[in-house]
This record gives sequence, structure tokens and C-alpha cells, in this order.
Amino acid sequence: MRTLHPAAVFTLLTALAAPAGAEGWGHYGGDAGGQRYVALDEITPANVDQLEVAWVWHSGELEGPQPRAGMAFEATPILVDGSLYVCTPQNRVASLDPETGAERWVFDPKVDLTARYANQLTCRGVEAWRDPAAEPDAACGLRVLTATVDMRLIALDAASGRPCAGFGEGGAVDLSKGVGRIEWPGEYSHTSPPVTVGDVIVVGGAVGDNVRTDAPSGVVRGYDARSGALRWAFDLAPPGFVRTPENTSDAGWALATPNVWAPMSVDAERDLVFLPTGNPAPDYFHGGKRPDHYGSSVVALRGSTGEVVWHFQTVHHDLWDFDVSAQPTLTTVVRGGKTIPVVVQATKMGLFFVLHRETGEPVFPVEERPVPQGGALGEVLSPTQPFPLMPPPLVRHTAIGPEDAWGITPLDRWACKNTIAGLRSEGIYTPPSEQGSIMLPGNAGGSNWGGVAVDPSRRILVANTMDLAWTIHLVPRDEFETLRAAEPDVEWGRQRGMPFGMRRTSLLSPIGIPCNPPPWGTLAAIDLADGSISWQVPLGTTRDISPVPVAWKLGVPNLGGPLVTRSGLVFVGAALDDYLRAFDLATGEELFAGRLPAGGQATPMSYRSPSGRQLVVIAAGGHSRAGSRQGDSLVAFGLPR
Repeated sequence: MRTLHPAAVFTLLTALAAPAGAEGWGHYGGDAGGQRYVALDEITPANVDQLEVAWVWHSGELEGPQPRAGMAFEATPILVDGSLYVCTPQNRVASLDPETGAERWVFDPKVDLTARYANQLTCRGVEAWRDPAAEPDAACGLRVLTATVDMRLIALDAASGRPCAGFGEGGAVDLSKGVGRIEWPGEYSHTSPPVTVGDVIVVGGAVGDNVRTDAPSGVVRGYDARSGALRWAFDLAPPGFVRTPENTSDAGWALATPNVWAPMSVDAERDLVFLPTGNPAPDYFHGGKRPDHYGSSVVALRGSTGEVVWHFQTVHHDLWDFDVSAQPTLTTVVRGGKTIPVVVQATKMGLFFVLHRETGEPVFPVEERPVPQGGALGEVLSPTQPFPLMPPPLVRHTAIGPEDAWGITPLDRWACKNTIAGLRSEGIYTPPSEQGSIMLPGNAGGSNWGGVAVDPSRRILVANTMDLAWTIHLVPRDEFETLRAAEPDVEWGRQRGMPFGMRRTSLLSPIGIPCNPPPWGTLAAIDLADGSISWQVPLGTTRDISPVPVAWKLGVPNLGGPLVTRSGLVFVGAALDDYLRAFDLATGEELFAGRLPAGGQATPMSYRSPSGRQLVVIAAGGHSRAGSRQGDSLVAFGLPR
């Protein structure tokens, strides 16, 4: 019989201390392990086409001038103790009535909207923590925790929205302390929710890509949930790292290490926190000098101490910005008649690693395969990369040549053909080059921060992915500023401290249509019994992204994740057309498409309201960088009453 870790006992006591009716979508990913599953069945494949808008809440953040950084409404609300809690792109936190969407309170941390945030203004979610030692109605007995783009960890009283006075200084902890020099407001920020294990709050951080070799530390920290005092720090320095004043922050943490900007997961019973790590700075050249031991990995930490239990690297010496961007998903599989606790890690490569939760060993086999070589002068490449034998990749890994050029007109195809002919393309892991290399999939995925959903009873995993080509050019240092000035609308990264800067673009035709053939976005179901693909269908239409509003069901780029219900439905927005869709989990058939007032680049959630009505809620605020329609709406759908 397993002995519960003290953190698990603490979590159990927390649950017992909560009042009746405290159940709901209690974490960013539904449960602490990120399965994005609800055991509700009022909405079924037979009646889902009857869904209608039940209520809409507006954040009001489109009023006034647009922030310099742009905005993306990527939030997924949580439901705790009869209230919905959601954060907005500007890091405001709101408490809403789950029946009507009526506003109960709003807290505004007043972030600087003029700053140039590296990851634009966004907040994916908040976390809630109940103090089992507090009296039932005590102030801050239930806390809403949020991490902001301007580097603060804030604890709010869930009942009133007021900062918890005993936490940090006036309810906030300064997360910029000790991470190293920050060159501009927004180079270091926080976009994903913190997590809690026992009485520890764990928070990562996002560091601007492709800037410099002495970027801020990617340290992950654990704070006391009551006082805000630092309990532990994991700075992701590799074994044997030699610390010098040039590569170490004033707190003693290594600079430019991988960071954890994506959502984390928790197994409270085992006292484990699962970190999806990025690659160390800069992304596209390292010359063997980057601290990438923990880069592009899944890392399991002991939640109470920050001790590393195991780590598994999904990309060796990552030169493609293939950081692990999706929340690790905790579920179980059956192998050889035994039920095995696993973590499923979706990746930007469209690969899915199924690892034993306690050891990190692959449960579905993984093999090292040779990959293209011959990078830029001075580069150090890994000769092999890890590939799971199952499930198969959900996106294309083969080379793309001029004969593959796609377009809606002959001119498009001709232009794409000529562009592709001048670029290096040898399939996945083609090294960045001065000639210019094609990345397919690109650095946006495959899978991104939206992650996957799992039906734990049927053991079916659902994932939305992108299949969109990008180009990378390495630009010699002495040519960089001249070329950058000549193309100010292209994405550039100086990569200071390395001999090359970088130029990155999506591979598009003259009218902005992808040069690689569709579908550019799909939704798929994977059977976790054997790793096979049950179905895969295009996700989204061209209605809101093509030069003419024609709804061709080609499958389009998407950002956000899916939700699965007990009744056998998959809900997903994500696609760059303005819809919330529902699919049959058994067949992949699209059963419902509800028009949204703006882009639904977020992950939906579902819950049963106080009146017993099942509602599905999604943020519809768009994504400025992806070019979808901007808005400020949180929209709830339900069956007619």
C-alpha cells in the first residue's frame, strides 16, 4: 500500500476543509494533472447542435489605446467554491457568478501597458489555494494566485479580491529579484498560472527569445503559500556548471538557462511538480556553449523541496525553438495488464512522449534516430534525436521541395516554388543555415501551450496541432544591422554573444497563404491502449484568414487546446476562425460550430452551474500576433432552458 507523502495529506485536508459545493474546474487544466476532462453529460452528441449563448462577460480592455505589446486573451477560468475566477490579458483578475457571468469583483494590478513585453500581454490562468488551518470565513483562507507580466506573484482574497496583506509585501512578491539584469520591461515576464503542491506555490518565468547569451535566469521557485517567503529555487544549471560573475546572477543562479514559461502540472500524492522547459538562450545558434542539460525537457521536481527527481529531454541541443510548450498531462495507461501512472508530453514536433510518472522512463518505446547534419560554421549538432515509436507524429516530418509548393492561384504556386527552391530542406531537424532553412513543423508547433485533453475512462487523448512551414536564416554579425534595417517588418533576433543573428518568417505566398499544402491545422484522437491514431480531421476554415471570406475547410493554424466530456464530446476553439466547435470523440465528426465575437485562441472549460446546467466557457478575445479578430469577451454556451 502506498504511503501518502505529507504534501498529499495536506492536499486531502485542504479538500476536506473546503465547504460543500467547492467542486468545479479547479485548476487551469481542469485537474492539477491537466487532463482537461469533465465528468458531465448533460450536453451530448445528440443535443450539442442546440447549444446557445448563455451569458457573455466583457473585460473592457479594448477600450482606450491599444497597448504597445499587443494582447492575446488566452485565459481558461477556474471554478472554485461557487465562483469563476479568470485573468485578462492585462493581468486583471475577475470573480464571476457561474450562473449568469455577473461580475462580483475585479482586481487590477495596474501593469505598465506601454512596456514592450516579449510575449505580448497575456495571462493563461490563475490558481486557487485554501489554507486548511484558516477559519472557514477567514480573509485569505481561500486565495487566488496570479503571476503577472511585470514580474509579480500576487495573492488575493477569493471573497473580496483584495491583496492578502501577510503575503510578501502588501500581497505581492517581486519575482524579478535575483534573476539577473533585465534590459527592458517585459524581457522577463510571467504568462502561465502558478501551481500549488501542499503549501508551496511554484512559479516559472518567460524570458525573451533570441536576444543575448546573458539573458535572465530561467530559475523556477517555490514560495510559502501563506507568507510568500522563498522556500526553494531550481536554477536549471547543468551538472558541473562553472559559475563566474559573467554567467551568474546576484542570487547565484545561472543566466540564460532554460525557462519554464508554459503551464506546469502537479501530482500531489507523489509530491511531484512537472516542468515543461524551454531551450536556453539564444534559440538558433549555440556553438556548444549553452547550458542546455535541462533544455526542451520534462523535469519532475519534488514539490516540497525543489529536488530533481528525473528529467527527460525531448530535443537534444535544441536549435529550432522546439521548447516544451504544452502542459505535461498526467493520466494512466494499461500495459501488460498493469495500470501505469504516466505523464504524456505533447511537443512542437507533433510527437507525443509517454513517460512513467515516477521515473521518467518511456512507457511507449523511444529510439534515437540520425538527423540532418552540417550546420553553420562553429555549431555543435546532436547526431541523433529521440523519436517515440508510438504514437506516430501528427504533423509532416519529411522535406518539402519546389514540387510541393501550394497556392490558390498559379502566381502563388510559382512564387512559393521559387522561394522553396532557394532554401535548405531535409525534413525535421534541418539545421539553421546562412542559406536559409525550412522548419516544418515550425517553432509554433505541432502542439503549443494549449496542450491536449484525455478521457481517463476511454483512455483517448485528443490533440490539436499545426502543420505550418517557417524559414530561418542565420545572419553574420557584421551584416545583421544593415539587413535588419532593410526589412523592418520581418522578425529578427540579435542573439548577442553569438556570431550569428537570426531572421525568421513564416513561409507564405505573396497574398499571405501558406506555401506548404493544407491542412495547416488538425484535430486528432490517439488511442492510449496502443498509441494508434483513431482519427485526424482538419480543424477550422479559411473564413476569417483568407483574402475573401470563403469558408474552405482546409484546416488552419490554431492556438489553444481541447476539452473532453464524459458524454463523448470534444470542444475546441483555437483555430484562426471565430468559432467554438464540438466533435464526436468516437468518430471525429464535427457536430457543432458556434460563432464567437472574436478569435477563440484559448482553451475552453466546462462545469455544472448552481442550477444544474452544464456550461462550456471560452475566452474570445483574439490573438494580436496571430492576426485573429480582437475582442474582450468570455462566452458561455449551454442548452436552451
